[in-house]
Amino acid sequence: MATLDVDHSDAEYRTWLKEAVRKVQADANRSADTHLLRFPLPEQWGIDLYLKDESTHPTGSLKHRLARSLFLYGLCNGWIRRGRPVIEASSGSTAVSEAYFAKLIGVPFIAVMPRTTSAEKCRLIEFHGGQCHFVDDPRRMYEEAAALAAGTGGHYMDQFTYAERATDWRGNNNIAESIYRQLELERYPEPAWIVATAGTGGTSATIARYVHYMQFNTRICVADPENSCFFEGWTTGDAEVTTDCGSRIEGIGRPRMEPSFVPGAVDRMMKVPDAASVAAVRALERAIGRKAGGSTGTGLWSALKIVAEMVTVGRTGSVVTLLCDHGDRYLDKYYSDAWLADQGLDIEPYAAAVDTLLATGVWPD
Repeated sequence: MATLDVDHSDAEYRTWLKEAVRKVQADANRSADTHLLRFPLPEQWGIDLYLKDESTHPTGSLKHRLARSLFLYGLCNGWIRRGRPVIEASSGSTAVSEAYFAKLIGVPFIAVMPRTTSAEKCRLIEFHGGQCHFVDDPRRMYEEAAALAAGTGGHYMDQFTYAERATDWRGNNNIAESIYRQLELERYPEPAWIVATAGTGGTSATIARYVHYMQFNTRICVADPENSCFFEGWTTGDAEVTTDCGSRIEGIGRPRMEPSFVPGAVDRMMKVPDAASVAAVRALERAIGRKAGGSTGTGLWSALKIVAEMVTVGRTGSVVTLLCDHGDRYLDKYYSDAWLADQGLDIEPYAAAVDTLLATGVWPD
């Protein structure tokens, strides 16, 4: 009986693939690690609050790490091919970073995004050579992206499925390993809590898995905005829960339970009002002179609530959250009083709550 033998080896493709992988890995070598900033708290509390400043990546956000991992994953799986487009469903920041990497390796890129995505993010995607494809209903992003990939012969990156798979959560300079390395010389090197926000869920999964793998005592809290189903899905255990509209806090919150969100790895979740997220991010600018996006505010609000709990019980230690991206992308949203009024958001009670906490150590009811 003859041996069936089919060889699909393609020397030209393998040469292109090796060069594409080299370019993506070289980007990581050129990019210094991101900073760990301190949020000023009263010294007598004995608590240190840090923000991991992911806005210093070449594409200005936390999603640069994810996009790099997704491109390496897609390339090494043979999914990304020369001359064929990469397509992604995104609320903006992932698309900016993926457009950057697509340009780096010389393939077309199409971002399928809600029509409400900030104008600055759209500008950045196009600056990096990408194309914006808008949908009116954020829930249609997935099917629209898959249809575009099928119609063009391209690759649908599908960050919401592959985010938690593409990142090496055991180490290899992931965000969790970086946080612990940077805390080594601090007075509380093992944080009591790390607070993340969830868009794909990949960041919280990476951090939680690393904490468990390294046998740290750190607890993981995920902060969820309005119009997102993660909190409800986590508290009820219902993987089929959905919402009927998109999140106002760009980059986080989803209308369905995404495959990359790993509920069992998370210790705690908070549902944060959107007005509180905006109040917190404006408080951040007053405290450290840096503007950040709304998702940073969602995480910071939850981190401050945890700090207040620690003050109440007299516990010392450190808390870490993320500065996810530049606030300059949202000047027409979270830093615009006109936008707040249009959205019916009153941030004053939440701003007063932050001021009260920082002055007294008490979290207002």
